[in-house]
This record gives sequence, structure tokens and C-alpha cells, in this order.
Amino acid sequence: MGIFTRDPSVRTVYGHTFKWTSEHTPAEDLHPLRYTYDKVGADVLDSLDEIVPPVALSFTRKDIEEAYEPKATEPQEKKRHRDLFKLVKEHRNSDEKLGKLWTEVNTVPDWVDWNQIERGQNVFWRYGGPSVTTVGFPLHAFVDVPLVTRGYGRKAAGRNPHPHRGFGANVVNRRLLETTQHTLGVHDGLDAIQPGGHGWESSVRVRLLHASVRKRIVQLAREQPGYYDVAAYGVPVNDLDCIATINTFSATLLWLGLPRQGIRPRAQEIVDYLALWRWVAYIMGTPHDWLADPAKAKAMMESLLVSEIEPSPKSGVLANNIITGFEGLGPAYASRGFMEAETYWLNGPQLAGELNIPRPSLYHTALIAGQCIFFMISGYLCRSIPALDSRHIKLARHGLYELLVRNKSKGGLGYKSKFAFKWVPDLVNVETPQGAPIPGRPKTSGALRHAGVERTALLTLLFVGALLGSVAWLGVRAVAGTDVLARGLEYVRRVSYA
Repeated sequence: MGIFTRDPSVRTVYGHTFKWTSEHTPAEDLHPLRYTYDKVGADVLDSLDEIVPPVALSFTRKDIEEAYEPKATEPQEKKRHRDLFKLVKEHRNSDEKLGKLWTEVNTVPDWVDWNQIERGQNVFWRYGGPSVTTVGFPLHAFVDVPLVTRGYGRKAAGRNPHPHRGFGANVVNRRLLETTQHTLGVHDGLDAIQPGGHGWESSVRVRLLHASVRKRIVQLAREQPGYYDVAAYGVPVNDLDCIATINTFSATLLWLGLPRQGIRPRAQEIVDYLALWRWVAYIMGTPHDWLADPAKAKAMMESLLVSEIEPSPKSGVLANNIITGFEGLGPAYASRGFMEAETYWLNGPQLAGELNIPRPSLYHTALIAGQCIFFMISGYLCRSIPALDSRHIKLARHGLYELLVRNKSKGGLGYKSKFAFKWVPDLVNVETPQGAPIPGRPKTSGALRHAGVERTALLTLLFVGALLGSVAWLGVRAVAGTDVLARGLEYVRRVSYA
């Protein structure tokens, strides 16, 4: 092959360049995964529907928005939902299907190494800022790579009604904060992810929620065939959907999210972090063997990029609703311009453009660069000094959970979600419109209004700029001083010989 001939195995997808190998999975081989799903979870839901029949619920968009008005308790508390996890736990000994699920999630496979799982959790907190940014939580109120792989830019977003409920501009922040509660719980110490821990419990609850969504969509498709075509598009919340979700929190973080923010994880960190999410995938009933090896995990991520990413007009609506929903809110207090710049930085201009995100200003792009510099300084410094690393991980674990889940006064969730089936799909409220700017929200840069992420980014830029300027000035002075010294020595030499 000549030096000017392009290698046909090299591909570039939305700014990510890689070489296609035998480890990668073609789209036609991924296609069957759309028709397989968590049968154990589905069987459990069928049994629970017989033991404790569900209450017929169909919420309008107004119901959802009212439910997410500021309250001290979990939304929809007055509309009693079945606690599926509690029911499984109560009836596991009297029903074979419930007992099978309970035994499965409480059985630890031989490949699980708890020391490795704990190291994997520490990876997340070591790079806490860029990790939270990457996995799609609104600490920085943004839309990034996970926005795509979770369904908003995937081909599924253009045909599946179920991702759209609850993504109106007025309620999207609450919904994503609930998702982040699960993410933080997974990383919240070894006890949290072991059987009986709150991160483990949240994973089981989300698994049961997936079964509920799947069953409801299939029921609606039977009532109105045009609502969703199972034969053409696959079973809702299928194995491919779930693999793509786990991929968002694992491989995407390691090979896209962190590197695009200046962080290159070490080889052992990659292995440990993948091991953690393999265990989470197992709990959630998702195929997980692809996480056993870094090469396979990276290949799966790239295979999904090739076969699954295809933004639709609905994708752009959801992306813009997320930005609108978090504009000016704590704890990030990020402006719309900052979030748009972050979208372009993390997704690349092509994908951000296809999501109909306006091109950001140079100022906000510079702020994102400052944020990445801050992440790099803190991340690399901590991992180089063990004592500092340990302290940083401890503070990040406590601080982020307190800020984003417990502390409602500063923009956190304010309650512990039980992941009930609140956004019940129906045949009336199918589409989510693009939300208009919310009255009363600040529209200018958060750097000048609040001590949020923009101010941190701006201060980092100013500090680095001052540091570089000082180094340059000292360099010039050193060169000038050397020249003066040389002239002085030459003068002394001439006088001496005179």
C-alpha cells in the first residue's frame, strides 16, 4: 500500500478515528439483539401483575410537570405506585419466577473480584468532574456523547416513543437527576454495589422499570399498530438498547469522554472500571461478556457508533430541551452558551450540528478549554500522589452525592428515587415538543453571576494565562540579562588587555 493510499479499514465516525478489526461487530450482526431482551425481568413483571395488579395510570404532560414542582418528597408520591423491588423481595419464596430473579441478582459470579470493583469505583471519583460530565449528568448541564448513545441520537430515537416521555423542558432536569442518582450509587463505595447495597438495589429497580416500559409499549402497539412496529424495529428496551446504555457509562467514558477532556486513563484503570460495569450489567440483566476485555469493549463502542448513531429531528428536540431545562439552574448555573459549547466540544461539530445545537461563541469555547485544563490539573495531580488521591476520592464521593442528590436547595434532586414507572406511555401524549426558554432563567454567562462551573473555568483560564505570561516574561528577561552579562564580560576583557 502506497503512502498516499488510505487504509480501507480506518474509519472516522463523528470525530473518532479507529481501525475496524475482527473484534468489531457489523450492523447486521447487532441487529438480532433488537429482538432479544431480559426474559427473567419480563417474567417477574408478569407474575407481579397477577399478585398485585397495577393501578391504571395515564398521565398527561400537565400531570408530569405538576409532579415536578419543588417538593420535599419524591414526585408522584400521592399517586401510589407499586414498589416492584419490595414486592419481589416479599414474594420471592412463594413465586418461582420472582425467586429466580432474586437468586440471580444475589449470586456473585466467579469473575467478580471485589478489590477490582472497588478500584473501578475509585476511577470514577478520581476524575470526578469529567466523569460526571461524560455520563450525562447535569452537574454541568450539558448534552454530550451519552445523550446520543442512550437513545436521543440513536436510530431508536426516531422510531421509539418511550424515550420522549418526561423530557419536556420543564421536567427534564428532575428526570436526569434521578438517572444520576443511580450512577452515583453504583460508585458509592463497595458496600453500595454489593448485594443489599443501595447502588445494587437501584440497579435491580431500573431493571424492573425497563420491564415495565417494555410491556407497556408492546401493549400500546397491539392496541394501535401504527404506534410502534415491533416486527420492524425490535422489542422495546431490548438487549441492544441496554448494551448501548451500559456502553455509555463504561467504554464511552474511557475512550471518548475522558480523552476529549484531556484525561487518558491508565491501562489498569480501564480494566478495573470495565469490571465494575460488567457487574452492573449482570445485575441489570444485560449481556456483559463484551466488557470482559478492553479490546472487546472498545470495539463494541465503535461498532455502536457505526451502526446506531443517526440523529433525527426528534433527537434535536430532546437535546435542546435538556439545555433549556438546565439553563441557569444550580448547582452548575451554566448559561445556554456554555452548554452549547460543551456539546460541540464533547460531540464534535458534525454531531452537534445534526442535533440542531447553535454554534457556540469563541468565548464559551474558551471556557470549555479552561474547564478541561482544570480537570487535567486535578486529575493527573491526584493520581500521581497516593495520599492526595485517597483524600480527593473521599471528598468527591461525599461531595457530589450530597450536592446532586441530597441537597435540593442548591439544585440537587432532594429525594431518593425508587425508579417507579411515572412516565407511563399512552396513545395521547406521544410527542414531546421543543420547549421555549423558561421565564426567569438567567440568559447571560454564569461566570459573572454565580460561583458555578463557568466561573471555575474562567478563573482557570486566567490563572494559566497569567502563569504562561509570567514564564514568557521571565524568559525574555533571562535572555536580555544574558546579553547584558555577555557585553559586560566583553568590556572587562577589552579593558584588561588595554
